[in-house]
Amino acid sequence: MTAPTRFSTARPCLSAYPKRGCAPPRRFSPKLVLGVAALLTCILAGSAGRPISAQSLAPYIPSPEDVVDRMLAFAKVTGDDVVYDLGCGDGRIPIAAARKYGAKGVGFDIDPALIELAKANARAAGVEGRVDFRVQNVLTADVSKATVVTLFLLSSSNERLRPILTQQLKPGARIVSHAFSMGRDWPADAIDQFVSAHGDEVTLYLWRIK
Repeated sequence: MTAPTRFSTARPCLSAYPKRGCAPPRRFSPKLVLGVAALLTCILAGSAGRPISAQSLAPYIPSPEDVVDRMLAFAKVTGDDVVYDLGCGDGRIPIAAARKYGAKGVGFDIDPALIELAKANARAAGVEGRVDFRVQNVLTADVSKATVVTLFLLSSSNERLRPILTQQLKPGARIVSHAFSMGRDWPADAIDQFVSAHGDEVTLYLWRIK
């Protein structure tokens, strides 16, 4: 059996949540939830050294590896799929799709350092021939070749991406979002709620393009 890939952690991760960037557990008080939202706002407004267009979508908080596995399973990824990760960070989702399912993976991130980290992780996992990582603002990305799109962005960012996804993706394509919805006027076709390996309550949303 192939040993699981251990991703490089050379770059520190900003996390507004207590355990590896998962959605805040339901036991949080309303005041604490508001505090998390305020912290995210501060990160987005004041992070030094990151372009404004990147800040407007989300801070870098990678999905834990067990959540990545659950996202891909929720989307029913197969070797015939092309998985696009918008805001790919260290590349763990496209890499997992390639390793576990034989799918092709494409990751976009506006941070060149993270793209280089993703490429290094792909080489370490032995899947560099099945994945491609690009320095690009996801709001300008061509996603028309994707059959699966994965997201871990803010709800407001998902809503900004919605017209791009609905216009470019073909019928049958699936979109999976970790923790954040697409807004009230586009409810998910399916929702998966579970407790992660780190004890966090996680919500995934799935949409199918019709």
